Amino acid sequence: MSNLSRRKFLVTAGATTAATLLMHGCSSQSSNTTASSDTASPSPVAATDPPEVTTAKLGFIALTDAAPLIIAKEKGIFAKYGMPDVEVQKQASWGATRDNIVLGSGGGGIDGAHILTPMPYLISTGKVTNGNKVPMYILARLNVNGQGIQLANTYADLAVEADSSPLKAAFAKTKADGKEVKVAMTFPGGTHDLWIRYWLAAGGIDPDKDVSTIVVPPPQMVANVKTNTMEAFCVGEPWPLQTVNQDVGYNALTTGELWMNHPEKAFAMRSDWVDQHPKAAKALLMAVLEAQQWCDKDENKEEMCQIVSKREWFKVPYEDIIDRSQGIYDMGVRQFESKELMQKYWRDNASYPYKSHDLWFLTEDIRWGYFEPDLDTTALIDQVNREDLWREAAQALGVPESEIPTSTSRGVETFFDGTTFDPENPQAYLDSLAIKRV
Repeated sequence: MSNLSRRKFLVTAGATTAATLLMHGCSSQSSNTTASSDTASPSPVAATDPPEVTTAKLGFIALTDAAPLIIAKEKGIFAKYGMPDVEVQKQASWGATRDNIVLGSGGGGIDGAHILTPMPYLISTGKVTNGNKVPMYILARLNVNGQGIQLANTYADLAVEADSSPLKAAFAKTKADGKEVKVAMTFPGGTHDLWIRYWLAAGGIDPDKDVSTIVVPPPQMVANVKTNTMEAFCVGEPWPLQTVNQDVGYNALTTGELWMNHPEKAFAMRSDWVDQHPKAAKALLMAVLEAQQWCDKDENKEEMCQIVSKREWFKVPYEDIIDRSQGIYDMGVRQFESKELMQKYWRDNASYPYKSHDLWFLTEDIRWGYFEPDLDTTALIDQVNREDLWREAAQALGVPESEIPTSTSRGVETFFDGTTFDPENPQAYLDSLAIKRV
């Protein structure tokens, strides 16, 4: 972003701070009455310094971690910040999200999206766009936790959990019997790909040699298990719970058990759109942050799940969404409750896009050959991760300084198998891994 664009973005903070201090924590949205996007739009809180445009086109996949974008639209929060014409458009797959971002709204696509955190890096560098580099900015993290790794009922007797090693012999037998062992994820190099690869490799299963990894869009995962297309898959809620509710498989783990409070989706936009519309970008970001606060309140979970279950959003039964959103886990082979493992949108700094987390994703993508080992990760993260804009939006919302991280690093991270990732020494992490492509 140019210095001029940065100044334009920052100057809107002062104009909105006074008005939004009174609304911190979304107290004005705490009732159980849904303010539909069809209702009259509230007066913008930043009317004295309005956005350059009143619209933007944002994509989402039918996953519970898209809730902040949906709630910002349904509850009139985008309109509150002077963006009443924002469109939140359903995408068929992450590949479609990528293609529509490349097109941009001017070409019939979208300006930004609810997206897998590594994708803005893969798109910005042209790795997944046939070399066509489309620079993107990550403006916020949308959530931590909330994904699942599932197994077909064929393996129910093993009752596999975090330790995947019992599957090594089972998968070998399946292959010996003449059946290909397919493991599904949602996008190469994306979060679900990295979770299931980490989990398999930690149990001694090489995800490139012992199994075949395939790409399946999130809403099609359960249907593919029903038809015996695959043995295992990783995807976000509500599809793990639906797997259990339809009795077509069981959940080995919820990904917070793999890495507690791990980063997941991001709110990201094309860089050129943000640079050209800094005030509108700030308005969008403030609306998303406020929606994240609303979504994270326990008293709003039922309403949130009712809203996203609608036909125009997920078209999924409410019963397939609510339990995991409240920290209730029926895994098919075990049951437990945990608010620490459930999807979080705001608490525990869930919304802040730590650069250290982006570094882990890039390091894992190097591990599996999606990026070259000599990638300048620091430069790329500084280009894509706009945590500075997040800070300004949070300050404009009146978020207390105590709730705004003071460092771009969350420090050393520890995984379920005892492996640690020190963002000060990512090479040591890579060196410690037994199964890798580099």
